[in-house]
Amino acid sequence: MFENLSDKLDHAFKVLKGQGKISEINIAETLKEVRKALIDADVNYKIAKTFTEQVKIKALGQNVLTSVSPGQLMVKIVHDELTQLMGGDKIDINVKINPSVILVSGLQGSGKTTFSGKLATFLKNKRGKNPMLVACDIYRPAAIEQLKVIGEQVGVPVYTEDGVKDAVGIAKRSISYAKERGYSIIIIDTAGRLAIDEAMMDEIANIKNTINPQETLFVVDAMTGQDAVNTAKAFNDRLNFDGVVLTKLDGDTRGGAALSIRSVVDKPIKFVGTGEKMDALDIFYPQRMADRILGMGDIVSLVERAQEQFDAEEAKKLQRKIQKNQFNFNDFLGQLQQLKKMGNIKELAGMIPGMKKMMKDVDIEEDSFKSIEAVIYSMTREERENPAILNGSRRKRIAAGSGTNIQEVNKLIKQFEETRKVMKVLSSPSASKNMMRMMKGMPNMQE
Repeated sequence: MFENLSDKLDHAFKVLKGQGKISEINIAETLKEVRKALIDADVNYKIAKTFTEQVKIKALGQNVLTSVSPGQLMVKIVHDELTQLMGGDKIDINVKINPSVILVSGLQGSGKTTFSGKLATFLKNKRGKNPMLVACDIYRPAAIEQLKVIGEQVGVPVYTEDGVKDAVGIAKRSISYAKERGYSIIIIDTAGRLAIDEAMMDEIANIKNTINPQETLFVVDAMTGQDAVNTAKAFNDRLNFDGVVLTKLDGDTRGGAALSIRSVVDKPIKFVGTGEKMDALDIFYPQRMADRILGMGDIVSLVERAQEQFDAEEAKKLQRKIQKNQFNFNDFLGQLQQLKKMGNIKELAGMIPGMKKMMKDVDIEEDSFKSIEAVIYSMTREERENPAILNGSRRKRIAAGSGTNIQEVNKLIKQFEETRKVMKVLSSPSASKNMMRMMKGMPNMQE
């Protein structure tokens, strides 16, 4: 996400390297490169021009501290302006009323139906709500079936009226149905078209006027760039929606929609889709996105994802096992599966400051742990619990059963043993004392 834009902005800041202070002359080339990078990312030209003019005004005349270079100061100014361009602060979804009605709109193919399922999952698992999905796409039977499949997958009921061709009536009756059964959230998935037309706009406007939702969201495919912004404006002019959802932000997107849409429709981006799985939905934080664009990482989001998978009681049990040297392949597999739940490994690495650039040309497959899991699953219960018994004949059998070779099995077992040793050392009470001793013996880095 935003890799091309990040690279071009990084190149733009290098122009100021070695300069003693910021002046109108030496920032002209930098801002020219910044503006070009934004336009290449499919940001509207007027927005890109206004953006660089704001950066210029803030940059000129600022005193550069002795500990901060002009390039670093420019990065900070651009970071702050990017944050403001994308909305400044995160805006939460409005689900305070019980039940809260959420109307989902957008063009066909934008990812509305999938997002509806993701939102239901998010509100159920992370907010403790009791959601119900409503199928109001009366034109595409496949959309209704897709919503039913998603609902079953995530454990959320789906309200449908098979054969009924009155979307407004379906939406209205679904609310009465949900109130009777105690559902706290009603998510209404509406019909889309391949292009904006009057019939589509009339229908969704009628639905909104009839049900008076607490939240109307416009879903847009981030990969469509500037077209997404234009579509958002047309929908907002008619619907006056409350927020935007950017889907497919994990794909080959240039970022133009994320950077432009707030300026054009003056409505916040509330969610971003970051993958195909039902839990691949993130709240949109403008500052965190600016951090990622400028290669600063996103440690806060990384920690939040880790905390979602973290079980304090299980962690204590695991620590006790490590200290007793009882950490086995079942524990190793469990940690691996928790890591996978956090998301794509390359994306996670990109959240660590400085890692995005290092990982740029590293190709990490989505199923990078597949062979490791295959090896572990090919072990017997006794072998997983007691790795010490893994002799030559057992390793040969495991290699054949996992579709790998003896070298790969040996390598995994060796890495496992090394990991176990390191974990034992780090978990010991004396570890912090030893670390302090090591640090005292190191040369002073500030000399």
